[in-house]
Order: sequence, then C-alpha cells, then structure tokens
Amino acid sequence: MHDIPNRIADVLLEVEAILRISGKWDVPRPPEGALLSAEPFCIDTLSFEQWLQWIFLPRMKQILEYKKPLPVKSGILVYAQEQLCKEAPPAGKLLMLIKRFDDLISIQSAAKPH
Repeated sequence: MHDIPNRIADVLLEVEAILRISGKWDVPRPPEGALLSAEPFCIDTLSFEQWLQWIFLPRMKQILEYKKPLPVKSGILVYAQEQLCKEAPPAGKLLMLIKRFDDLISIQSAAKPH
C-alpha cells in the first residue's frame, strides 16, 4: 500500500487541473475569515470549488509532503455530489476524482494493522 500516497498525489494534481481548466480556480485569496469557518467544508463561507482549492488541496499536499498520517476516512463524495449535481462536465470528472480519493483513503485505512 506504499503507493497510495503517490496515487493520492496524482488525484490532487488532476483535481487542481480540472479546477483551472474549468475556470473554477480563484486567483484572489478569499478573506482569512472565510478560510477559518468552523462549518464542514466551510459551507457558510466558500463554494465547494473554493474549499477544494483553499482548504482541501493545501492540507492534503502538506500531509503528503511531510509524510504525515493520511486521514482514516473520507466522505467528500456525498457533499461533492450535492454541490456539483447541477453542473455539466467537468463536474463528472471532478466527481470521479473525488470518488477515487475517497476510495484510496478507504484502501489505505483497511490496509493498516489495527
């Protein structure tokens, strides 16, 4: 299972590429208060794509770069489906990548000795 972090890194790069290609990549950083929301996915301050860009991608990249433990579980897909269901492609590709991320986290977690 040692290749899971590399596979997750590939997914993260693809998520970033989709956001950029689809025009969902924000150039100005949101106000700091928007990034500090206590709500899941910063639902009260950020769009889902902004959460991916400003919270999820940086945190996951830091975890991988510093070889910190991966999350034990991930349930991003359900929220992503709710937020992206009204959009046409590339939402489908983004959902596929998020599902792949959730699946890789599950595989990694299942492989760890308990």
